[in-house]
Formats: sequence, structure tokens, C-alpha cells
Amino acid sequence: MKLIELHILQSFPVSCLNRDDVGSPKSAVFGGINRARISSQSFKRAIREFGQDNLPCARFGGQRTKLIVAPLAEALKKHGVSDEKVAGDHAKNIADKLAKLDKSDDSKVGTLTFLAPSEIDSIAQQVAELLKANPKSKDYEKNLDKFCKNAGLLDGADIALFGRMVASLPSLTLEGAAMFSHALSTHKADNDLDFFSAVDDCKPKGDDAGAGMIGTLEFSSAVYYRYAALNLDLLADDDHLGKLSPEELRQVVESFIRATLEAVPGARRNSMNANTRPSYVLGIYKSAGQPVQLINAFEEPVRPKAGLLDESVAKMKQHHEAMKTTWDIACDTEVAIPDVNLKAFCEALTKHVI
Repeated sequence: MKLIELHILQSFPVSCLNRDDVGSPKSAVFGGINRARISSQSFKRAIREFGQDNLPCARFGGQRTKLIVAPLAEALKKHGVSDEKVAGDHAKNIADKLAKLDKSDDSKVGTLTFLAPSEIDSIAQQVAELLKANPKSKDYEKNLDKFCKNAGLLDGADIALFGRMVASLPSLTLEGAAMFSHALSTHKADNDLDFFSAVDDCKPKGDDAGAGMIGTLEFSSAVYYRYAALNLDLLADDDHLGKLSPEELRQVVESFIRATLEAVPGARRNSMNANTRPSYVLGIYKSAGQPVQLINAFEEPVRPKAGLLDESVAKMKQHHEAMKTTWDIACDTEVAIPDVNLKAFCEALTKHVI
């Protein structure tokens, strides 16, 4: 497969970017040592949102939601099903076939469903055409997947990148072209406690001096190794972004690279703002091969001398060179930040997208 790989070292200060079920920063044991961890799912959502809100490539339009009935009804009305009740009934029927209506509330489906606006519009347009010929027809039920695919993922690049599962209609299930690892600290990392108190502004002066509220929050800080890869062959196939031109595909890939490097999960953004940029990024293009991450550079944890970052960069570079020699891994292009700026970095990798 043709691959773009991103090996990222990023230092986050006091933060709780990804929490477990009791509100603690996630962690994992690696190399027999406790590490700070940020899940791949946490980063993927941040990347999707960053792509939608901050990048000029207007193709990250997918929405993962249970509320698909109303958009389907509106699209049916737009394409000529003027009666609101009829449009609503058919929208519910379509939604039920896609994801099963919620038994307690038929205005939504029972599972999160990942669709692009163009897919909803395509389904509605083709269903509306059938209903013009026979208003009572439900022949469309067996063709919903085809109606959806006819649109292509022109505004659903995030679906092509991150994939989706549709249990009720498996033919719409899509393997994501992007691959991620969980981010792990390159060194030993333990959670710490932040004790806080809040003053009652309206308590009369002279009363006891105690706080109106006290509590604790957990946090961590670490240098993380992050890995992301993009299967360019899969991304460009007919079920993914095959309807895009090479230039449009390059725009999607550049947007993915930029979002992956710049997006930060939003947890506790107001109280523990951890927005940083990666300190070192190794970008690789392989014309053939398999995705290989470099996390084993840190199986023996980095130990602080004059900081953790420089030692982490040195260990990753050393491990990368050893992997190429030992396993005969061919890298057609290698480019690194901060050796070049972000624009040049993206150009060096996206030039291979054809």
C-alpha cells in the first residue's frame, strides 16, 4: 500500500485531555512502567472538529448522530415530497432501515449513524423520484445503500478517513483509510492532584472564613509519542474518495495532515488549557509497505536530564534508523518539522498523491 506516516512528539503541560470513567487522566503500562495516555478516539474527534472549523477544505461534513430523521424529512420536502406527514413517515422508514428507530422515541434512531450531507440528499432525491411515480411505494428500501453510494463522499472525507460501521445496512460499512495509535508518554508519568477551593461571594463578612466549596481534580503532564498513518490506495478507491480529482484528493490529504498536527482534544480547555504544537514530527511517504510505528523507541522510558523532549527526539531518530537497517524498510520521502515549516512539510508529502 502507498502510505503517509506521521511520527509525532508533543509535550503537553498540566492537563487532563482524555478522562476515564472516574474523571482521571487515562494511563497505560508500557515497558513495565506507567505512562500517560490519550486515546486515539479522543484525537480523532478533535481532528474531525478541527477540519470542519478551521480548514479551507470544505469536505469534512460528516455528522455522527442519532438525529437523522429530521434531516431526511427536510431533504425529502426539498425534492418534492411536499406533504409534511408523508415526508416524515418516509424519513422514519428510511432511518429505520439505516439504523433502526429508537423504540421509545421515533424522532431518532437507536445508534449513532455517520452520514455526510450529500448522502442524505442523494437518498432523499432518489426516494422522491420513486414516490412521484407511486406515492405509496416502498420499493426504495432495498436500494438505500445504492442511493447513498451514488452521491459519493464528496463532502464526507472524514467518513472516508475514519470509517464507519452500519450494523443494519452492512454494505455502507467503510474501513477508515487513516490509522492511529493511542498516544503514550515517552517516560514514566503519574497522575497528580489539584486541590481547589471556591469562595462564596455573597456570604456575609464576619462569618467563618471557610471556602464555599472544595474539591480535587487529577491531571498529568508528559511528552507523548503519537502515530498516524494514511493508506492512500484505500482513500482513493471508489467506495472512499474515488470521485474526487487528484487535486481535490491532495487538498483532503493536506487537510488531514494539518488537522492531525494542530488539533488538541478540548477537555478542560478553560481550566487547564493545553494547546501546544508538536515539537518534532517525522513525515514519511512509502510507495509500498506496511504501517510501522516507532513507539518501541520508548519501551525503555526516557529519563529526565535537562528535560525530556530532546532525549525523546534522539531516541526516536536512532530507533527509526535501526528499523530501516534491520527490516529493510524503504522510505521514499522523509521530511521533518522543525527542519522545514508546516507548508513545506505538507508539500513534500502530498506531492505523492495522484
